[in-house]
Amino acid sequence: MEDAHFSAHSKHCNSGAAFPDSGASITGIARPNAVFLYLIKLCRQPRKSVIFFLPRTEPSMAKPILLSVDDDPDVLRAIERDLRSQYGAGYRVIGSDSPEGALDLLRQLKVRNDSVALLLADQRMPRMDGVEFLQQAMGIFPGAKRALLTAYADTNAAISAINHASINYFFLKPWDPPGEHLYPQLDDLLDDWQASYHPTFQGIRVLGTRWSPRSYELRDFLARNHVPYQWIDVELSANDPETKRLLEALGPEASNLPVVLFPDGTKLLESVPADVAQKVGLRTRAQTSFYDLAIVGGGPAGQAGMSSRIENYLGFPTGLSGADLARRAVVQAQRFGVEILAPQEAIGIRTEGSYRILKLADGNEISCHALMVATGVQWRRLEAPGIDRLQGAGIYYGGGATEALSCKGEIVYVVGGANSAGQAAMNFARYAERVVILVRGESLSSTMSQYLIDQVQETPNIQLWTHASVAEAHGETHLEEISVLCSDTNKTERVPASAMFIFIGALPRTDWLAGAVERDERGFLLTGPDLIRDGQRPKGWALDRDPFLLETNVPGIFAVGDVRHGSIKRVASGVGEGSVAVQFIHQYLSKV
Repeated sequence: MEDAHFSAHSKHCNSGAAFPDSGASITGIARPNAVFLYLIKLCRQPRKSVIFFLPRTEPSMAKPILLSVDDDPDVLRAIERDLRSQYGAGYRVIGSDSPEGALDLLRQLKVRNDSVALLLADQRMPRMDGVEFLQQAMGIFPGAKRALLTAYADTNAAISAINHASINYFFLKPWDPPGEHLYPQLDDLLDDWQASYHPTFQGIRVLGTRWSPRSYELRDFLARNHVPYQWIDVELSANDPETKRLLEALGPEASNLPVVLFPDGTKLLESVPADVAQKVGLRTRAQTSFYDLAIVGGGPAGQAGMSSRIENYLGFPTGLSGADLARRAVVQAQRFGVEILAPQEAIGIRTEGSYRILKLADGNEISCHALMVATGVQWRRLEAPGIDRLQGAGIYYGGGATEALSCKGEIVYVVGGANSAGQAAMNFARYAERVVILVRGESLSSTMSQYLIDQVQETPNIQLWTHASVAEAHGETHLEEISVLCSDTNKTERVPASAMFIFIGALPRTDWLAGAVERDERGFLLTGPDLIRDGQRPKGWALDRDPFLLETNVPGIFAVGDVRHGSIKRVASGVGEGSVAVQFIHQYLSKV
C-alpha cells in the first residue's frame, strides 16, 4: 500500500503539520511484568471437575423505599402496617424510632445506591422535630416525597412547613380509615414520584480517579471477568450533585480511594483485585491438590484476549472483541466441567517423578501429571524518558475496551503498526477527536492486514505518522505531551497528547519456567522438533520417544499459542494448537 492512500489524514516526519492543543489525558496502566493467570484443571476420577469461576451477576431491581419515622412505637408500628398493606408489593417499608437513626439509615441507603420514594415523619419528636428531619433528609435524597404526621394542634406548623420548608403534604393523626385519610393522598405523591423515577444501578460501583493506576486495575479486572459495575470518577464528577451526596454519605472513608461499593452495603477501601475477587465469590484456591492436567493461561491467544476487535476469526463474520471471545470460552469450559482460578498467578514449577508441581503466588501448590502453558505474550516496554513515570497516568500498554469512553473529544496516540494497533485505533476513533498512529516504517503494508489498512484509511479522524518514534513523554501528574523523533529528518517534534497506547513487539513472560523448561533467547518455549539438535534429544530426556510436537524438554509439559517458539501469532492458531496438544496429552497420560 502506498503512503499516498493516506493523503487525507496522514503525516510524515518532514511534513511539519501542527497539532491542536489539548490539556486532557486518559488513564490507563498495563502490568507487563505481572498478570493474573487462570489455572484450569481437569480431575482424574471421574474425568471431569467442578468449575470455579466468577458468576455473571446481573444487577437486580431493588424496590424503592418508604421510610417512616416516629418516636412512639405504637404509632410507628401502625403506620408501617398500613403502608406495607397497601404498598408492600412495589415498595420496601422501613421504620425508625428516632430522626437521628433515620438519618444514619439514609446515609447507608445512599451508599447502597437505594432509592427512597417517601419520607414520612412525626412532627413532635424529642431533640429533632419532623420538619428539621425532613429538611436534613432532603440533602441526602432530594427527590423523595416528604410528608408530616401531625396532631390537629400542630396544623399551623404543618401548613407553614409546606409553604417554607418544601414539605409536600401533612397527615393528621389518627388517619383511620387509611382508605380515606392516607392512601388517596399517598397515591398521588407516589404517582408523582414515579413519573420522574429512574431506577438506580444495583451492581458493584467503583469510586476512584482517572489518573489512578489502582483504579484502572480494578476496572480492568472487573471487565475481564464480566462483572457489571459502575465507574464513578470522583474528580471528573465532582460537580455532580448525586456524586457529592454519595461522598458526603461516605464521610472520611471517601478519601481511601479506590473504594468499591457492593449492593449489600458493604465496601472495600483502597481496594485491590484479590479483595474484590474474594468478596464476589471468585475462587482463587483449587478444590483439590492434584489434577491430571493444569493449564496456565490468561485468555484466548494471548494479546488477542485484550483486542478491541477480532475480524478474521472463523465463524464470526461481523467480528467480536477479545473479551467476548474469552467470555464464550469460559462458558464453553463450564459445560465440560473445568475448574478455573482467578485471579491467580503461577510463579514456579518443579518435577517430582511423574508429578509436575506448580507454585502459586499465594504460596499454595498444585500438582498434576500434565501441564499446558498457554500464557501468550505481552507488549514490549517502550524505552524513553517519562514513559515509566507516567505509566497509568495517560500511558498504557495495550488498549482495553474499558478506556475508549474516556477518550471522548481527546487526542490519542497509538504506537505500533500491527493488527492490534489498527484494531485499537478503530475503537478509539469512535470517541476521540483524533487518533494518530505512530510507526517507524514508511507504511503499514508490511505489518497490518489489508482489510484493517482499508478501514484505517477510510476513517477520517485517524492519522498515520510514518518514520516516527516516541523520544520522550512529558507531564507532571499525567501525560500532556510527547516528543516524536522523525527518523528521516532526525528532528524531534513536541506535540500535545491526551493518551498514548503502546502496541509494540511481543514478549513472553516465562521467567517462572527458567531452569526447568528450555527457552530461546527471547524467552519463547521450545517444543517438539526444535528440541532435537544434531539428532539428539534434549538433555535429561529419559523417555524412549522424541518429544511430542508441542511438548517441551520436560515430559508432560506442553506449550501452545503465542508463548511457543515459532508459533503463528493468530487466534485460530492458538486455539488449534491447544486442541492438538490435548491429543498428545491423552497419549502421555495413558503411560503415567
